[in-house]
Amino acid sequence: LAMNSIAPDLQPDRITAAKQRAMEFIAKRKGDRIGLVVFANGAMTVCPLTLDRQVLGSIIDHLSIGTLDGSRTAIGMGLASAVARLRGSKAKEKVVILLTDGVNNAGEIDPQTAAQLAKTYGIKVYCIGVGSKTPVTVTVNDPLFGSRPQTVQADYDPKTLEDIASTTGGRSYSAGDAAALGRIYDAINRMEPTHFKSARHTVYSEKAGLFLLPSALLFLLGMLLPALVARRLP
Repeated sequence: LAMNSIAPDLQPDRITAAKQRAMEFIAKRKGDRIGLVVFANGAMTVCPLTLDRQVLGSIIDHLSIGTLDGSRTAIGMGLASAVARLRGSKAKEKVVILLTDGVNNAGEIDPQTAAQLAKTYGIKVYCIGVGSKTPVTVTVNDPLFGSRPQTVQADYDPKTLEDIASTTGGRSYSAGDAAALGRIYDAINRMEPTHFKSARHTVYSEKAGLFLLPSALLFLLGMLLPALVARRLP
């Protein structure tokens, strides 16, 4: 996850919308172990793979712009960190959702190298580029003039995201608003169903007694009947 701006094209802002949609997606993934990596100038795992939705939800809720220092975006580092967390997993399906609103301009690992690493470990990557296709106005804090509006353009790199997805067998998406982001998560959820293993146990109940009792009575009757008949004969 990389969100380097608070542009209002995703209401109420990008980071808030991203957190809300992520929580909705997580709630649907029953039985999945899910972790979270954030990246800016570098990358950091803020939540290792876990089944504890309460802990994961609390971490996501407290995410904010500036969780990592820097205004640059290390997509390759972020993806490589996620792969490092997943590579030892014994799960049959391993998936990374890469969410960013920036271009790769930092880090020691380039996105394509990280994508090849993901492919090596059988990890599928779904990429989501966030930002409207038209310029949006944000409020910036100018050290000389104070808060002022500034028009910016979404600067994520669709080609890089498409290459990552293609390399790993995933898909690439573009989310221009919060509703589109929700639909994308829903599509990923449908394409990656959760598979549960169920154990079947056969419980045996001893029924032999139901047949042994009549058999025993018939056996006794068979022994007594000749004696009774013999007593009655003159």
